[in-house]
Amino acid sequence: MKLKGIELKGTYKVRYYDTGFVIYDEKGNTFYREDGNAYWFRRKYEIYYENSNGEIIDKRVKELTIEEIEKLLGYKIKIKGERK
Repeated sequence: MKLKGIELKGTYKVRYYDTGFVIYDEKGNTFYREDGNAYWFRRKYEIYYENSNGEIIDKRVKELTIEEIEKLLGYKIKIKGERK
């Protein structure tokens, strides 16, 4: 199911109110909320939060290439072999 561009997989509960609605995840945590004043927010509990004011808190693990890491660091890096 898609809601405003958000792909919902799994079990979610939706509660509708006079001025908006709330979507809860399978654990009962608020996943998405929207009110009648065009304010909204969505979150992946304890990992990701975003709201209509542009605030984003992102604690997801990011995968980067060596080139992306070098660009962030500002210098070249060399990968050493792993110990067994």
